[in-house]
Amino acid sequence: MAGNSTSNDSATSGSSNSNGNGERQSWGTSPSTVFNHFGTSGISVAVATAITHPLDVLKVRLQMQLVGQKGPLTGMGQVFLSVVKSEGPKSLYSGLTPALTRSVLYGGLRLGLYEPSKHACDVTFGSSNVLVKIASGMFAGGVATVLTNPIEVLKVRLQMNPEMKKSGPIVELQRTVSEEGIKALWKGVGPAMVRAAALTASQLATYDETKQLLVRLASLEEGFHLHLISSTVAGILSTLVTAPIDMVKTRLMLQRSSKGSRLYRSGFHCAYQVLLTEGPMGLYKGGFAILARIGPQTTITFILCEELRKLAGLKAI
Repeated sequence: MAGNSTSNDSATSGSSNSNGNGERQSWGTSPSTVFNHFGTSGISVAVATAITHPLDVLKVRLQMQLVGQKGPLTGMGQVFLSVVKSEGPKSLYSGLTPALTRSVLYGGLRLGLYEPSKHACDVTFGSSNVLVKIASGMFAGGVATVLTNPIEVLKVRLQMNPEMKKSGPIVELQRTVSEEGIKALWKGVGPAMVRAAALTASQLATYDETKQLLVRLASLEEGFHLHLISSTVAGILSTLVTAPIDMVKTRLMLQRSSKGSRLYRSGFHCAYQVLLTEGPMGLYKGGFAILARIGPQTTITFILCEELRKLAGLKAI
């Protein structure tokens, strides 16, 4: 049909919503295409999460050092040795089940919603410049966080309290709801949304733009080297942007309001209190662990996602 022919022609022509090779993603309504699109995103994030999960556990422990106090902080190496010695190597995988569950859902939505959002802006405004890419990333990250925040709360609590491993995530879920109410599952959702929006925008927009620049200026082609360099740049920038927000999110999620010891009223109050009592560097507690985690995780996610998309017959990001 003429309409379909026109659509197909536009899908393969170079435009503002194209990848590094000038090819445009064709957005069909086929259920298999939609499944492959979100599935490749979720799987790639889950694999990266499984590999880097011990660093996430260490990050949470580092962020909870000297709460409300100034003083010398224990380094990641010392925390690692302390955790392994006192709790055993398995403790480095505390909260892995909710982490993987969240990765498939959150990762699939966060990465999966980026390109449709960018495409919608391209159709509506006739442009997909860097501001559109940032806005698309923020939208994708925010929506994914609202839907998966309860799993993140469970993951963080299991990582911080190894005793909960014996009961498991389901029992912890029931206990949290019964003692603190259903709203407790959305503790820290504000900072989490801000973090996810900033993370997705900085990761995907940076990865997208870096790929286009490397293709245009360095004549690199779609492949491992292009994906490796672009994802490394994206990982470093996203860490710098999100480390303070991640620390605030962790503090809020670990608060237990039922015990009458609520220290922070909101994300802004938490950030203010940390600056006041712990100093500016308090916002970057666990920052090295975040870089050590997000850097490799970003690289693994994008390289694997690009390969899975190729196998599924999808265009590169």
